[in-house]
Amino acid sequence: MSDLGGISITFAFAAGLVSFLSPCVLPIIPGFLAYLAGASLQESETKRRVIFLNSLFFVLGFSAVFSLLGVILNSILVSVAYDVQLWLARIGGVLIIFFGLYLTGLVPIPFLQKEYKFSVRTRFASRLFTSFLFGAAFAAGWTPCVGAVLGAILGLAATAPGLAFILLFAYSLGLGLPFLVVGLFTAQASVLINRYAAALDYINKAFGLFLIILGILIFTQNLSQIASLQILNRWLLKQ
Repeated sequence: MSDLGGISITFAFAAGLVSFLSPCVLPIIPGFLAYLAGASLQESETKRRVIFLNSLFFVLGFSAVFSLLGVILNSILVSVAYDVQLWLARIGGVLIIFFGLYLTGLVPIPFLQKEYKFSVRTRFASRLFTSFLFGAAFAAGWTPCVGAVLGAILGLAATAPGLAFILLFAYSLGLGLPFLVVGLFTAQASVLINRYAAALDYINKAFGLFLIILGILIFTQNLSQIASLQILNRWLLKQ
């Protein structure tokens, strides 16, 4: 895999982490995972295994949807002509800049400030299956928290159709691994989240600034310069 592909995958993984750290997602996660497992935060120590298993199936639910989306994008876009891919890269760059401006707070996007999502209203006999469906519904949701970052990843996938599945899978990993950690340490995570909640908004703004830079590089076809710098850096370290 090329250095450029590695950079894109690393970025997608980081984007998943940022989605997890969104100010309107992270604070509710411990209680939500405990709810899925039929427990409370006070019971989390005694039901740690149950909460973790439900967290795992929740992660599998949204990972399945994101991975399927990656397969669809790959199938549709990978065979298009070079000129079309060039325009897709430019459109993707504009989208990434647009979502970066939103995350920094410089440009309001009204439709992202509303919540559009599917919900699972029926509980099944198996809590694990219910958690899986909640995860799938979470992936289908378009929220102010996840929507902008996920939109940027979709824009990046449009610029590199051959990597679409891997990018969406990397995004799922970045989003999913912290869920599993919180599932293991629900009560402790809740305390830490409340302590550092004020910093979450700054993380989103910093990532928004990074998105703007990335979008400009993609639009101007200069993203490969980052890979060139990595190659040069490795060469200098060997000398």
